[in-house]
Amino acid sequence: MSATATIIENAQKSGRKYLNEIESKQLLREAGVPTTDTRLAKSRDEAMAFAKEIGFPVALKIISPDIVHKSDIGGVKLGLGDGAAVGKAYNEIMAAAKATQQSSKIDGVSVQNMAKPGVEVIVGVSKDRQFGPVLMFGIGGILVELLKDVSFRIVPITRRDAHEMIKEIKSFPLLEGYRGSEPANIKALEDILLKVSELAAKTPQIKEMDLNPIFARRDDAIAVDARIILE
Repeated sequence: MSATATIIENAQKSGRKYLNEIESKQLLREAGVPTTDTRLAKSRDEAMAFAKEIGFPVALKIISPDIVHKSDIGGVKLGLGDGAAVGKAYNEIMAAAKATQQSSKIDGVSVQNMAKPGVEVIVGVSKDRQFGPVLMFGIGGILVELLKDVSFRIVPITRRDAHEMIKEIKSFPLLEGYRGSEPANIKALEDILLKVSELAAKTPQIKEMDLNPIFARRDDAIAVDARIILE
């Protein structure tokens, strides 16, 4: 059985439709999508040990099926430069999560390397009753809901479709290197769109998928956060 099938089966057996960030990234990596090195820490000591293995600086995020907007509740800490900072951040995240939503199920905290930033984009999948899986591309990060600058295609897509999706958004000049900023690697974004399309097409158990943000950089593109919801 593939890693993808095992993760989905384990979630379904435990009655879960929501894959956490760790599981979502495992599915994506299996499909060939580059993601940050992300590990689940269930204790302060484990978080500190993982951070040392991954290499500083690192980011910590709360992992809970009941907390969607992690940063709103103080569940995200970025740019942690040593073990002491990681230990302190772990304690603060757990305290904030418990204080905000006492009934929330908390799986732990993700520890991941701080990726070099780039233009923030989003790739998503949703299911249409008539057409099946639909792929979305657009400007990501916190601007996605504000700008709603996105393009859509029915899965599966071709490389030409992927190229057109990227060029269609109004913010495409940002990816070309607006006002002297570093341009993004368009082929790397096309590759991610093609691989997500293929994953959605061959995995009917996936209902929704969000890769946000993806950092689009000069040499590559990498998914920094991800979530998958099953049927």
